[in-house]
Amino acid sequence: MSTAKRELDAAATRELLLRSALPLFLQRGFGQVSAEELVRSAGLSRGALYHHFDGKLGLFRELVSAEQVKAARRMRAVMADDTDPLQSAIAGAREFLRMCCGREYREIVLLQGPIALGWDEWRSLDHEHLGGLVVAGVRAMQREGLLPPQASPDLLAAALYGALTELSLVVAHAPDVDAELERAAGVFESVLIGLGP
Repeated sequence: MSTAKRELDAAATRELLLRSALPLFLQRGFGQVSAEELVRSAGLSRGALYHHFDGKLGLFRELVSAEQVKAARRMRAVMADDTDPLQSAIAGAREFLRMCCGREYREIVLLQGPIALGWDEWRSLDHEHLGGLVVAGVRAMQREGLLPPQASPDLLAAALYGALTELSLVVAHAPDVDAELERAAGVFESVLIGLGP
C-alpha cells in the first residue's frame, strides 16, 4: 500500500471516529460514554481509537480543539469585515458569544470541556486557538489610540480574554442563552470602551 493511500485511510479513520463520537458526547456527556461505545458506533476496533487518539480523552480533546478552530475562523471572518479596530473587536466578541449559544460549542467546549480535560488543559487549548486574536485586537486598538499606548498589550489582552471567557461560561449556563448573549455582548463592549484612554 502506498504512503498516500495509508495517509488517506488514516485520515478517514480519524474522521469517522470524531463524527461517530460527537453525538454520543452531546447526548450523554463525556463521563457516561465508554471507549467501547465509541469504537462500536464507528464500527472500528479499540486499537484504532488508541492508535489515532490515545484513547477516549484524546478523542474528546480533538473535538474540543476542532470547535475552537471553527470559532477562531468565524471570529476572524467577522473581524476582517470592519477596518475600525474597536468595531472589529466588538464584532469578534459578539460572534464568539454567538458560537457559545450553539449546541456543539456550548456542550463540548464550555460545559464538558473543563470537566473532562481539567481547567489548566482546557484553558491552554482555548488560549492556543483564541488568545492570539485578542492580543492582535489589543495591539491594533493601541496603534489607533483606542487603548492606552503605555499599557502592556499582554496585560490588557489578559484582562479582555478573561472577561470574554467568563462571559462565555455565563452564556453557556444561562436558561435563555440568546437573551444572555445580548446582555453579555453589551457588557463586553462597555468593558472594552471603558479601558480607553
